[in-house]
Parts: sequence; structure tokens; C-alpha cells
Amino acid sequence: MNVSPEDVATNSDRAVAEALIALRKLSSEAVERIVDAMRSEHLSFGEAAIHLGLASPKDLEEAVSWARGHEDSPSLIETAIRRAQGASSSVVLRHGDIVRPGSRITLLHEPDSPRSETIRALRTELLLLLEDARRGNVLALLSPSPAEGRSQLCAELAVAFAQLGRRTLLVDADLRRPRQHLLFGADNQWGLSQALGLGEAPYLYGVQGVPELSLLAAGIVPPDPLVLVSNRRFERMMDEWRRTYDFVLIDTPAVSQYADALAIATAARRVLVVNRAQSSSFKEMKDLLRRLAPTQARILGSVLNKF
Repeated sequence: MNVSPEDVATNSDRAVAEALIALRKLSSEAVERIVDAMRSEHLSFGEAAIHLGLASPKDLEEAVSWARGHEDSPSLIETAIRRAQGASSSVVLRHGDIVRPGSRITLLHEPDSPRSETIRALRTELLLLLEDARRGNVLALLSPSPAEGRSQLCAELAVAFAQLGRRTLLVDADLRRPRQHLLFGADNQWGLSQALGLGEAPYLYGVQGVPELSLLAAGIVPPDPLVLVSNRRFERMMDEWRRTYDFVLIDTPAVSQYADALAIATAARRVLVVNRAQSSSFKEMKDLLRRLAPTQARILGSVLNKF
């Protein structure tokens, strides 16, 4: 099950829920328990959190105070992100920086290799599966567990689409253990987490040798990534990407560990499932598909990684 502050009944209760989640650093599992208690006991989010011992009356009072009296001020998540930035918040942003892809991006460093040919073949198959391959195609890559090659495949597919001369955006939405900045040698001090948490315009990197590709790194790891990727800001940002880019490839955290990818899949509407040969278990894949079903995202296919 995938839940967020949007699952609660009223706008005011949603604001309280978001504040309480950030204040108490509630995990996705804790939020699920609270929402279940809300429905079964007919309680508000705050009352259910207290009922389950996940928050105190004082915590709820502070969350309500923020929700009612600070509508135009920075949220608790925003404050936490600014605090995590520390001195880096004063650094002048270098818009238009060009990053250099690392050696693991085989399409650029070994274009004639068997893996590069496989990536181009996968690109062709995806183009045939898309209803409209001209504009606004958003695709989230999901995997059951870590270390299944999802991040590298996401990066290589983004390069492959951009090499067709199509405007492509690579987004690192793994706000738990981001990797795209490592694959491209980018600074990860500013990225998706700040764009979502602070309401700032996303800071995009250009990629050397691939003029049609832009990279949005994850940025500083926030206190509760699930809240950020479940926020309406992310949906609005994705709508803007659909109008601006031909292809958007989104890297996500492992589904077996976090619910973030399910929220991202809901907004992306299309997913590609990645698993590793002789590593991913049938049980993990079955659980991924079960949890993915309520998102109503279209599964374009499954990739079996061999490396």
C-alpha cells in the first residue's frame, strides 16, 4: 500500500499530517499504520498518530500551529533541507554546468560493445510501445531491490534517447541513495530535493557529448523523501516536463525498501521494471507487481540485467 498526506480527508488535516510526518520523521510504514487507524477508528491523522503512540499531544499541537499559522512560511521539511545545506546554501549556483559521463556509461565510451547494442535495441522496443513517441513521455524505472543495475540502465537509456536528437531529461528521484551524480561526475549539493522542498526551479546539468540530455541530480538527502515525492509540487513539475521534453527517465529507490517508487510511478504513469539475473527472487518481483497495481501505472516491460 502507498499512502501520503494526500490520503487524509481535508486540506487542513493534510497540512497537519505533512507537518507531523516531518516533525516526527515518520517512516512510510508508520504513515500506513496511521492511515489504517484513521479509517478503522474514524480519527483525524493527528488523533490516529497519538492513538498508536507515534506522536504526542505536544507534537500534534506544534503541527497544528504550523499548519494554521504559517501557511506562507517555510515548511518543516524546507527548514530541514536548508539546515542540511549549511554553508553550501550560500554558494552561487552555476547554471548550465556541463558534466562528463563516467566510464560506466558504455554508450559513450564503448558505443560498439554488445551492451551498447542491447541498450539501443531496448530503446527501439520502448519507442514502439509508446503511444506518442514525439513529446512528453515520462518513464520511471523500478526494481525490487538495490544493486540490480537500475540506475546505470536509467542513465544509459536517457543517453540513448538523447542520441536520437530528442530533448531528454534524466531525473534522480532516488532520494535515499542517489547515484546519478556519481555516474556523471556531478555535484550533488543541489537537485530534486531542493526543488521539491524549497519550491525552487530545478537546477539542471548539461552532459558533455550529449547536447540533448539534461541531468537533474537528487540533491541533499531530505528527512523524509516519501513526503516530497508524494507532494503536488512533484506532479506539477512532471506536468511541466511533459510539455518541455520528449523523454523523461526517472531513477527510483528499491521498492522492497521504500514506498517512494510507488508514488513516483503514480505520477509518471509508465514504468519499466528492472531485475538482475540470478539475484532477484520470484517473491520480490511478485511483491513489486502487487504493490504497483494500485498505482494504475502502465508497465511497458521488464528488463533482466546480466552483469
